[in-house]
Amino acid sequence: MLKRFPDREVMILDAEDHLIAALERQGYAVKDGQYQVFMTHDLRDLPAVSLPDGFVVRPITEADLARRVEVHQRVWHPSRVTEESYRNVMAAWPYRPDLDWVVEAPDGRFAAYCLMWFDDQNRVGELEPVGTHPDFRRMGLGAAVCFGAMRALRELGADQAIVYPVHDNPAETFYQHLGFRPYARTLTYSR
Repeated sequence: MLKRFPDREVMILDAEDHLIAALERQGYAVKDGQYQVFMTHDLRDLPAVSLPDGFVVRPITEADLARRVEVHQRVWHPSRVTEESYRNVMAAWPYRPDLDWVVEAPDGRFAAYCLMWFDDQNRVGELEPVGTHPDFRRMGLGAAVCFGAMRALRELGADQAIVYPVHDNPAETFYQHLGFRPYARTLTYSR
């Protein structure tokens, strides 16, 4: 039995009918508002992507730490990510440098990035986070870095990639253009 907490909210997936029924029996109702869309991309057929002259898509190396942090800070300004905090990310399981991809511009700056988290037991990888430097947007670099990372993921034996953008957000549209398809969404229930 669910305990009654009048000020509590519960987030579930729309496919969890048994939880929906239990919540509704306890007086909970769907709360309007933002929700996340769960999206998937089959890795068997990834399109070829061309880059502008002089741009390179690749995984990072230890020597790239400062530039990797800098691109994250520019994309998510203001950002709390520092070289020290990113070293902690890199030291955490299941981080893999071969799944931390960037697009390097001709001037040496990182123009876009995509970090993949690989679940080898379920053969799936999550893209999180992904971003393009403000100076390099609308050049196809976000797509290029995502597809580069997804190819690397496929080479490791993954079957699919997943993302969880907020609905009605530019990220959802971006992932749809890459070929991601929704399979579930979150519902928030409250009393």
